[in-house]
Amino acid sequence: MNKEKRRQILERLRDDNPNPETELEFSNPYELLVAVALSAQATDVSVNKATRTLFPAANTPQAMLDLGVDGVKQHIKTIGLYNTKAENVIKAARILVEEHGGEVPEDLDALVRLPGVGRKTANVVLNCAFGWPTIAVDTHIFRVSNRTKFAMGKNVDQVEEKLLKVVPAEFKVDVHHWLILHGRYTCLARKPRCGSCLIEDLCEFKEKVYPEG
Repeated sequence: MNKEKRRQILERLRDDNPNPETELEFSNPYELLVAVALSAQATDVSVNKATRTLFPAANTPQAMLDLGVDGVKQHIKTIGLYNTKAENVIKAARILVEEHGGEVPEDLDALVRLPGVGRKTANVVLNCAFGWPTIAVDTHIFRVSNRTKFAMGKNVDQVEEKLLKVVPAEFKVDVHHWLILHGRYTCLARKPRCGSCLIEDLCEFKEKVYPEG
């Protein structure tokens, strides 16, 4: 895909949603960190449902430590892998208290060292909480980037590297939101909604799907 076509795609997505935000609910960087970690192999809807009771009970690392593993489990047991996730939340909270003064570090290397926090989670936190121009590649972004031919790669790291290279600076802070939402609601995995796609004429996917009739 050429540079001009990519720009047109980004401009359309921006015009349609000029101030995109994550669909995870949070009020501080720590809540976001926990919510993103909990969202692995779970939907944002299910995570929000759990954190609406978890965060009023504990929304700082120290408060989470005081709540304890069993306390966390009671709030997140409707989420997949909740046992492991609860243990990681507590382990990460302990590190944040002991090594970072109870604050979420604005540092990629420090974030990925936290239990249950991978590169994708760290990038989401840096982007959404601190405004960094990072691009967190999840399954939606990976699919949309490859399917449209916007930024192709064999794995999420390659797609992230390509996106960082080809997306102009003015779009970098918001692009991962646009691509996630596009993959979640339009460019669906099994049956993309090409007939109602905002960028259908710019997309280079050869097997477009349209509703019958």
